[in-house]
Amino acid sequence: MYLYDDFDKQLVDERVAEFRDQVARRLSGALTEDEFKPLRLMNGVYLQLHAYMLRVAIPYGTLSSAQLRTLASVARRFDKGYGHFTTRQNLQFNWIKLEQLPAAMADLASAGLHGMQTSGNCVRNITTDHWAGVAPDEIEDPRIWAEIVRQHSTMHPEFSFLPRKFKIAITASAHDRAAIKVHDIGLRMLRNGAGETGFEVSVGGGLGRTPFLGKTIKPFLPKRDLLSYVEAILRVYNQYGRRDNIYKARIKILVHELGAEKFGRDVDAEWQKIKDGVLALDPAVVANVAARFRYPDYQDLKDSPAELTEARATDAEFAAWLGNAVANHKMPGYAIVTLSLKPEGAPPGDATAGQMDALADLAERYSFGEIRVNHEQNLTLPHVAQRDLPALWRALGAIGLATPNVGLVSDIISCPGLDYCSLANTRSIPVAQELSRRFANLGAQRGIGRLHINISGCINACGHHHVGHIGLLGVEKNGEEFFQVTLGGRSDEKAELGALLGPAVPYNEVADVVEDVVSAYIELRERPDELFLDTVKRIGVEPFKERVYATR
Repeated sequence: MYLYDDFDKQLVDERVAEFRDQVARRLSGALTEDEFKPLRLMNGVYLQLHAYMLRVAIPYGTLSSAQLRTLASVARRFDKGYGHFTTRQNLQFNWIKLEQLPAAMADLASAGLHGMQTSGNCVRNITTDHWAGVAPDEIEDPRIWAEIVRQHSTMHPEFSFLPRKFKIAITASAHDRAAIKVHDIGLRMLRNGAGETGFEVSVGGGLGRTPFLGKTIKPFLPKRDLLSYVEAILRVYNQYGRRDNIYKARIKILVHELGAEKFGRDVDAEWQKIKDGVLALDPAVVANVAARFRYPDYQDLKDSPAELTEARATDAEFAAWLGNAVANHKMPGYAIVTLSLKPEGAPPGDATAGQMDALADLAERYSFGEIRVNHEQNLTLPHVAQRDLPALWRALGAIGLATPNVGLVSDIISCPGLDYCSLANTRSIPVAQELSRRFANLGAQRGIGRLHINISGCINACGHHHVGHIGLLGVEKNGEEFFQVTLGGRSDEKAELGALLGPAVPYNEVADVVEDVVSAYIELRERPDELFLDTVKRIGVEPFKERVYATR
């Protein structure tokens, strides 16, 4: 966990006081909604279909048990008793009344939480690998660098009114769990031929109306130059990004129109002016930030203790969960545990206040008081002793957080859709709920293998449908809800955009179409362990299209 200082606390408290005054003026009529809009957006407050929505930042996806209890308290006191975890390592409250927002924000601020820069045309919440600091394959903890970028970009006067919103993601592992290729800036830590650690820098990734994968413009950037190079990218974008057309305002359009090589040259020219100035990172500054991260006092444990071996051998349900939700830790005797927020028939990514409180207790008992949020709308306990896994599993089952479907077909990523969002064309949550019921059989899910379904209710792609193994995009036709279907997308180190299956299908047929796609995959795969993505890669989309549309 990162320990925030008095400056951080003062900044957040002052922002709450400012917003309290702004809300009072809005309620009194001194501010119109149009005048209030830019002020509320600076604090993560959106006006949705039925109510205001507050988006809370969870920097690089790391939460303390105390912060999770605060989120539970806000959900209980000011919302309808739950929160929604998003694909950007944030949490959203969908039903807070405007007059209660300042009090809710004050409660959040008491735990070091806020909504600053979770909306608006600024640098958004910096995201990273939810296994950061514990992944066996990582070079070093990327959260240190995410925190450095967070501090520099928060309320940066030059970059608070960019042409469009701006998203940065960092990974330090061979396997990309941070989806860096679909971000405006993607940073991958690596070592060069001399053994030095730095960053591969990609730019221009993003989904939405015009999806692009990020393109590498700097194969190796020394760590010293991280801030100056990121600032150079932002300066070039801020100067040349479109402001006359919201649909062409993202950096991905600028990179596409200029070409990655030309954009990279422009960035390098700007960078040369500033690289040796105040933004060059002093090792002492980096060390100071790193020292503010507190790591667990791990015990000297052995892998596969007797308690774990016995439970695995005698309890088939525990063994199934162990194989699905538990991953290797960099420390012997410990494990990383993913908690599915996708039980059968429930909205993906939602957690009740009761679950959050109970999980905070379990985190203190079994994970050194730390919880992580990932971009697949699940949670993680990153520091669990292997000997404690049977007890943790039983406790998670009691609060509905032990569904062993992580990475399987019912582990669905979905935006809130037309049930909440004023931009949406279709309902997303009911589709996800129906699919989770149809694929509820865990034995059948394991037979299908790793398969991600991503659902977006509109072209803005908050459900990341473009990079879903099966992607569903809600569209409107003559006032009716339809879905386009794509196959073969992925967001990891082999990132690809999905290919369109065929004509959009009506809302009431989309679950049938997904079932047909999965059935076709089972028939078309060469062997039972050939993954869905590998089958699509091998044969293309056409054989699926023939089966799905044959009777339609």
